[in-house]
Formats: sequence, C-alpha cells, structure tokens
Amino acid sequence: MAYLVLARKHRPKNFTEMVGQEHVVQALANALGTQRLHHAYLFTGTRGVGKTTVSRILAKSLNCQGPDGNGGITATPCGVCQACRDIDAGRFVDYTELDAASNRGVDEVQQLLEQAVYKPVQGRFKVFMIDEVHMLSNTAFNAMLKTLEEPPEYLKFVLATTDPQKVPVTVLSRCLQFNLRPMAPETILEHLTRVLAGEGVPAEPGSLRLLARAARGSMRDALSLTDQAIAYGNGELVETGVRQMLGSVDRGHVFRLIDAIAQGDGKTVVEISEGLRRDGLSAASTLEEMTTVLQAMAVLQAVPGRGAALDASDAEAGETARLAASMAPEETQLLYSLCLHGRGELGLAPDEYAALTMVLLRPLAFKPTGAAEKKTLNEAEAAPRRAPAANSSSVPPPVSLPASPAPSPSAPPPPAPAPAPVHPPARDPEPPVREPHPQASSRPNDEREPQPESMADAAPIDEQPVPPGHRLPVLDAPQGRPAAAAPEQSTAPSRAQAMPLRVQGTAGMRDMPQAQPSGSTPIVPTEEGDFWYATVTSMVAKELIGALARELALQSQLVGRDEDQWLLRIERESLGQSGSRDKLQGALAALGHSVKIAIEIGAVSDSPARRNKQAAEARQREAEEAIHNDPLVQAMMRDFDARIVPGSLRPV
Repeated sequence: MAYLVLARKHRPKNFTEMVGQEHVVQALANALGTQRLHHAYLFTGTRGVGKTTVSRILAKSLNCQGPDGNGGITATPCGVCQACRDIDAGRFVDYTELDAASNRGVDEVQQLLEQAVYKPVQGRFKVFMIDEVHMLSNTAFNAMLKTLEEPPEYLKFVLATTDPQKVPVTVLSRCLQFNLRPMAPETILEHLTRVLAGEGVPAEPGSLRLLARAARGSMRDALSLTDQAIAYGNGELVETGVRQMLGSVDRGHVFRLIDAIAQGDGKTVVEISEGLRRDGLSAASTLEEMTTVLQAMAVLQAVPGRGAALDASDAEAGETARLAASMAPEETQLLYSLCLHGRGELGLAPDEYAALTMVLLRPLAFKPTGAAEKKTLNEAEAAPRRAPAANSSSVPPPVSLPASPAPSPSAPPPPAPAPAPVHPPARDPEPPVREPHPQASSRPNDEREPQPESMADAAPIDEQPVPPGHRLPVLDAPQGRPAAAAPEQSTAPSRAQAMPLRVQGTAGMRDMPQAQPSGSTPIVPTEEGDFWYATVTSMVAKELIGALARELALQSQLVGRDEDQWLLRIERESLGQSGSRDKLQGALAALGHSVKIAIEIGAVSDSPARRNKQAAEARQREAEEAIHNDPLVQAMMRDFDARIVPGSLRPV
C-alpha cells in the first residue's frame, strides 16, 4: 500500500477532531443543530488552517445518512455511511470542488452553474465548493451573482480564499463569512505530539517546538515538515537534526548575543557573528529568533506574572526570564525594533553577515546613558544655572563685563566675581560664595546706584518668575540708556558695559532692536520722480513693456524732460541698449508721450525700483511689528520659550 502523508492521513473527519478553530466549529455546530442553515459560506484564512477540511465536514454533516441509513442533518457525521465515505474519498457526485486558480473564466463558472438546476442524485444537498475564489475574473463573479443570492433550496455554496480583500463586496454580502485564524505554536505542538504518539515515532520535545515555530500557524505545513524531519532523522526526531534541517539558529547563540548586547560587550557580539558565518547559519534566521526572544522578554517585563504561565518543561523559558530581568525595558524595545527592521537590510548589503554585524552593533551605539553618566550630565548642566548667594532677589543685577580684562601689573589679581546665571567664570576653582568687594559693600543698600531704565521697564519679571534652571538670554544695554556701574576689578580704570537680563514678553519686546531698511539712503521725492514712477507703473500695469525695456524703466531716474526729449540716468551701461530704448519709446508713445529718450550714466538716487523696494520694506516692518506686538505671540514667547524664525514673516 502506498504511503499516505501525515497531512492527508490525519485530516480531521469531523468537527471534534479540528484544533485551533473553536470559534468556527461552535458556530457551524450550533447552526446545524438548530437547522438554521445559510445558503452560502465563505471561509478565509492563510494556507493550511482548515478551509477545505471545514468544507468537507460541512458537506458530510448536510448529507450524512447515519449508520442505519435513517440519519438527518447533524453536527457529528457518522463517517461510515455511503455519503460520508464518498466525500472523504472525493467521489461524491453531489459534492463538487472547483479550483478557481486554474478555472477562473466565465465558461467554467457557467458549466458549474448549469448543474444547479438538477436536484441531488445521492445526497440531501448539492454542495459547490470553490477554492481560491478570489482568483475568479470579474465576469465570472458577475455570472454567479444571481444564483449565489437565490440558489435552489437543495444547493449550498462554500467559498474559500486566502485573500478576501480581492473578493467583490457584492459576493461578500451574499455569504456568511468565517475567518480561520493561524494556529498558535502551542496548539501545533500539542497536535504534533498526539500525531507522533499515534504513529509511534520517538521525538524530542525541543524538535517539536522547532517544527511548531517553523510552521508559522499552518497545521498542514507543520505535518509536512514533520514528514520531512522523520525522513531526515531516519524514523526519529532529534532536536539537533531538526535544527540542521530547518537551518534555524540555535537559541543558545541568540541568548548569548542578547546577553552580550545587554552588557555592552561588542567584542563578544562580533565573535558570535563570525561564528555564525563559519557555521553557515542564516543571518535572517538569527534576527528572526532574536525578535521572538525579545518579544517574550518584553511581555515578561510588562507583565511580571506572565512568567508563571510559561511551559516549565521548556528549558529556554528560564533563560528568557533571566535576560528579561537583566535588560532594561527601553533597551528591549530598542533592540526589538532594530532587529525587526534589520531583516530588511540584509538584502541591501553586499554581505548579509556584514549587515548582521552592523545590526547587532547598532544597539551598542544607541545604548541609553547609565545613571552615573546622567547624574554627571545633570550636575554639569546645573552648575551654570546656580544663582549668586549674595543676591536673594528674584531679579539678578546686571552683569558687568570689563572691556579690558588685563589687571594692573602692580596690583594683585582680583578675586573672581560670583558666577552669573548665564556665564559662569571658567577660571574659578573656588566655591561660588565669596566676600563682597570692600568698595562695593561700603555703600549701604539704600544709597546704591539706581537700576538702569531698561531694568525698570522689565518690572513684570517679579510677576512672571523665571522657572528653575531656565536660562535667560543676555542683551546689550540699549543705546541712550544709562548702564549700571560695575565694581572695580583692579586699580587701573576700565570701561564696563551693563548687560541686563531680558525675559521674553511685553517688556522684552521694547528692548528688541528694530530692523532697519536695507536701502542705502532714504529717497527724497521730487516732481520728476513722482511723474516717472506713475508713468512706469502705468506701462507695467498695461503690459506695454517687458524684459529689458521694463528693467530700463524701473532702474532709471528721470533727470529732465523737454517737449520732444526726456533724459534718463542709469547706473549700468548694459541697461541702455538701443533695442530696449526703442521699445521704451514705443510704450511712451502708446501713453501719449511721443518723445525721444536720451540716456546718461551716473548715480541714481530716485528710481521706480528703489521706491518699490522702500515700500516693500515698509510693509515688511509693519508685518513684523504686528506679529511682535500680538498678545498671543508674546504669551507664547514668554510661557513656552517660543521664538520667531528670522525670515519667516511675509506681509500679506
């Protein structure tokens, strides 16, 4: 007798033998028990999850006659009557299976539908099973729509597909749809254990776990791989042999890689990667196994009690739990993401093992900073923000910087001033608390010099305290306002300039320097200039001039005009070409000025182009002032440290 493969030999014969699809089995069993039968069923799911098997069991349930020949519709077909045995053997005349992948035309569908007018010959119902129905053409779908919607009472449609998105909605709406899910590795492992026990094939638990993971949710693939593994192991399943057959990477390599990455040991990572190259193990399989382990680690880190639910017989579960405890959750997520995206980079690199090494070294480059390093960085960032101990007010005094820092040769070096909130002294090795200078402290608080006017304008600072650690910008004292007197740094006189601190807000906006127009000198309007500007604007608006003639008119200055001749002054000789001059004369003639144009070279102080530029700059300044003075913008600058990007404002 010919050998029958495991996938066919152990195909379920009834609903009770099906595994992993309880939601479909329960719905169909209840419908059969209550006689609430739909005329069309659609089963969807990936390959090897039981779509054809469910269709055959459904056909047997509809046509089962019972062992005594008096049975009816049932959810538990007997399997011994003539109808059940013929359906299992594939020769039942009232059960028709059509492969739409090779019979996708309208002619094949019409031949099938022609049989719908005839009643069943042997069974109770005719069952038309169309596999891979999404492969049918549009005309074939249209041909079966009417029959699919209102078939005879003795006809049932069963459609199966792996891609339901390609099935027209007009077909989907006429069917009762069931989605068969991919099976979990644990479900496949349990079923393989029962199958091999029935076959009498010895198998190691580790080999069955490898086969269950390699099946990727397909029971048919799992049984086919088991057949191959039995032949490879000469009648037995050994973990090392199955791993070598599948080409999968030993989890030991994966555990050592994750451990080395967690410890930041780049040398071990490179050595393991080179070992994988020497052993010829797949780089893609390495990253795939790593993502599987990292996913289990992330679950253990997020739900610590999940570890108790792991299989106690799985030796890898304890190692997974150990790695989950040794690696931070953010590192686990980062490594998982890098491994997941690294699989797509293997085909782009000239050597997949070099790409694997780069993917494995990448987590070390992005490893989160340690707690000690974070503490050092925080202290270094907080040092420049310490306020002077001598000043307890909320507004620090202006910082005076000497223009000439060199002290007098005869005087001893003065003590460094207390560090300011913005610029701490780089040369000060001592603590920031120092005795005040005698000259600065000899004057009582009531007799000290008044604050400059710019600081008086910044009075709202008390009402808007600066958050701790916030760095305040430093601006030079505005011109025309007194600067605070600085304490003497040495016996030699030195000039000092006060640098008040500014908080972005209403007060700070008054200290902001206003943008100056880019023009060299302001234009002094003249009668000739006004006349020439109006004339050129009219010619441009009426499109009487273009290109070089328009540039000549815009860049020139009307110096004088007679009844028959006008004198224009230009700065560049290239503008005064004869062709441009002739076109400009023609445009003036169209406006009623039949004159000749004379041109001279010289400095131009009033031209239409300069006037247009001056007007544009004025509009730009008005737009910037409107934005800067807007209360909402000022609030955002004050509360959220927002800033206006230079050059981003344009007048409307």
